[in-house]
Amino acid sequence: MDLPFLIIIAAWLSVAMVGAWGVQRVSGASGWIDTIWSFAVGSGGILSVLFASGTPDRRVAVGILVAAWALRLGGHIGLRTRGRGEDPRYARLMKGWGKDAAWRLLLFLQVQALAAFILVLAVHLAATPVANFPRIIDLVAIFVAITGLIGEAISDAQLGRFRKTPEAKTEICEIGFWRYSRHPNYFFEWLFWCSWPAMAISPSGWSWLSLLAPAMMYWLLVHVSGLPPLEEHMLRSRGEKFRALQGRVNAFFPGPRKSSTRHQGQ
Repeated sequence: MDLPFLIIIAAWLSVAMVGAWGVQRVSGASGWIDTIWSFAVGSGGILSVLFASGTPDRRVAVGILVAAWALRLGGHIGLRTRGRGEDPRYARLMKGWGKDAAWRLLLFLQVQALAAFILVLAVHLAATPVANFPRIIDLVAIFVAITGLIGEAISDAQLGRFRKTPEAKTEICEIGFWRYSRHPNYFFEWLFWCSWPAMAISPSGWSWLSLLAPAMMYWLLVHVSGLPPLEEHMLRSRGEKFRALQGRVNAFFPGPRKSSTRHQGQ
């Protein structure tokens, strides 16, 4: 791996998140943070592809996939954020931080820059193998990535349509993929990042580092900044209705609906 180049990528991601902090402080809308983060990861990934040592067709395929991910996710979050106030997850964090909220948010966003670097590193490693493209494992990886992209887009569209109905004021979305997972958009996001270690497989001693991307995304989505604050918010706003949903629908991995009202795991 080219260490000076990786340092430049890390610096770019850090600066981008400082910019996201500034936008949040001016606009009061934390959704712009995730919008900027998505585009920062996408641009960093494309830059990392340009300097990778893989064959041109491999680098083009990797670049298209990461660009499609960034444009879809960043565009979706941006459209959702426009005209809205604080994201409830960020609002709760900042309330807990009290008078130090502004500077603790800045530090928190630098942690997000580190997470972004881990994802960009996986993209770089996927574009690095010099073996002929596509290998069988590359085709499998591309299929998984496209499935993740399409699945997340469909999940977001289904939730968006539900939010426009009168029932959305008091009920919980259980249409389409949302019948089989309480957070199918998070599941498909994680699935997308599972594709990169498969594409990165090579005799290189560094390819194993690509495993950090799906491992980190699972930990963040399921245990840190994804499910926990969102489920807490839903319990406050929907109460027993959401508690009942927890008993019949898996939290993360899609699966058969259950008739039991007992709280289920992932």
